[in-house]
Amino acid sequence: MLWGGMGLFDASQTVFVMRSEGMHHNWPQLFITILFSWVPWALATPVVMQLGRKYPPTRLRQVSPWAVHISFAAVINLISSAWRAGMDVALNPWANPNGPGSFRSLWVNGVNNGLLVTIIFYASILAIAFVLDSREKIAQQQAKTARLNEELSKAQLEALRNQFEPHFLFNALNAVSALVRENRNDDAVNMIAGLSDLLRRVLQESGRQRVPLHEELDLLDKYLAIQKVRFSDRLRVDSSVPAELLQAEVPSLILQPMVENALKHGIAKRPQGGEIRISASRLNGHLKLTMFNDGPQLSNAWQSNDSGVGLSILVARLRGLYGDQFEFSLSNADSGGVLASVSLPYAATDDKED
Repeated sequence: MLWGGMGLFDASQTVFVMRSEGMHHNWPQLFITILFSWVPWALATPVVMQLGRKYPPTRLRQVSPWAVHISFAAVINLISSAWRAGMDVALNPWANPNGPGSFRSLWVNGVNNGLLVTIIFYASILAIAFVLDSREKIAQQQAKTARLNEELSKAQLEALRNQFEPHFLFNALNAVSALVRENRNDDAVNMIAGLSDLLRRVLQESGRQRVPLHEELDLLDKYLAIQKVRFSDRLRVDSSVPAELLQAEVPSLILQPMVENALKHGIAKRPQGGEIRISASRLNGHLKLTMFNDGPQLSNAWQSNDSGVGLSILVARLRGLYGDQFEFSLSNADSGGVLASVSLPYAATDDKED
């Protein structure tokens, strides 16, 4: 396509300029001769590009690549000159009354006159091929790097999830042990049954980093059912989530560590127990999940002492999933108690796995 365009431009320019200057030639034959004189270069270009890949001319200290390219450039010059000489003999485009001349003389003149042009064209093809190959290699490398970064990110997120699940399990088993020590054996059995059901659900969802909010709330209900066995009437839960947000995409197991933190550092420290209120809202393209408990407020050194492993892993997962596009806060509420909130970029889900 490129050589065809160059040939068309060269032939048109030559014919029109010469005619405008009042010259007299065989114009159709001249147009055809100039147009088709580019055919050898069109055929040679793929071979030159292939040789450029096989024998890169960037290896300046090696003789063999240069010898290959110089030899093939000489071959192209000989063939293209012979091709042009043959067309001149056959068509006599210049309308020479004595004939165009012998094939040999035209060929020799073409070889001598075309030496510099051959070097320029050959070097240009090599340069273009080098640029195109470099761009392709860069694009492939960028795609490979992006793929490796994505795989690394998934591996890190999965490692954090795997780190979280044993932490959750150990805490649940400690709660069972506490019930046994209190001789609440029936409650301990019920808690183990609920824990078994919850773990089965967690394992079923282990392949997904993000789930619809309604699935996360269902899983949280199972967790709270276990905790209600432990706390009995001391634990009250109120959930306020609009129906239009139930399909919002959230990280799996995002609510459980927030509830666990509220239970461990809030409700469990009050003999009369307390209340946990869960809410969700959407504002400015973000989903905000809020959890309030009316237990004791945070100490001044809570960031170093009271934040807990679960919340630390949660924040690390959020950073891996959303970068800097999330906010997590844990603070004392103005009216007493503790308020935990997470703000995430809002996205609806079709219940498809990641």
